[in-house]
Amino acid sequence: MTAGDLSRPWETLSSGFEEARAREDSLDRLVEWPAERALLGTVTDLAVLDAGCGNGAKVAQLAEEGAVEAVGVDISGNFMTVESHVELIQGDLSDLRAVPGLAGRRFDRVLFLQSFGYARDPILALRAAREMLTEDGFILLTRTQPVRYAIERAENNGTSLGEEYFATEAFDYRHANWDERVTLTKKPYTMSDLLNTFSAAGLWIETAVEPQMTPESAERYPHKQAVMNKYLGIIMFKLRPLPTR
Repeated sequence: MTAGDLSRPWETLSSGFEEARAREDSLDRLVEWPAERALLGTVTDLAVLDAGCGNGAKVAQLAEEGAVEAVGVDISGNFMTVESHVELIQGDLSDLRAVPGLAGRRFDRVLFLQSFGYARDPILALRAAREMLTEDGFILLTRTQPVRYAIERAENNGTSLGEEYFATEAFDYRHANWDERVTLTKKPYTMSDLLNTFSAAGLWIETAVEPQMTPESAERYPHKQAVMNKYLGIIMFKLRPLPTR
């Protein structure tokens, strides 16, 4: 099964992903979500759209913290039960303009939290998100460090880091902590690929962050610190529209 263009495999995978994310030692809880919240800042009285929201837990938390519009979109449709002021929509993040109920709406924050890699056309996805931003809005986008996948493929294939980092052919990937029955088809990318995609979509990087574990968390969960030491973790971007002339 693949999760590239079909929803059914991701329906299978999503429950395993949410279970893994909820664990006490998950890197999402220890590293990613705290860093994402710091980059977002206050959301009081803001409209927030989470593209690829999973079960909707994060956008629901933002609603609790004061977001006046809290909308989540995910292709799986495996949503948690939320308050009535949280809106969860089954749809594809590849073109947010085509998602039912989103046409013509504007958001102060659009989030792609580890979901951007599933967009069929990354530039189109970001352009659609950019068009939905309010005047002072921004996109928060996080991606796995491209070096991480290159290291794993080099280990599995007996090749070098450089060979795999600059490889261009899609590869199959199974996540042992989610659901090993599901094989994801991923396209390799380099840091320059990411930067060029942002530029082509009419965006500039206001802030980039590579979050790390706190010393306290590293001491408590040394096995997770070992993963971060080897595979580097993720990189986060706060993206704003390029000024028009």
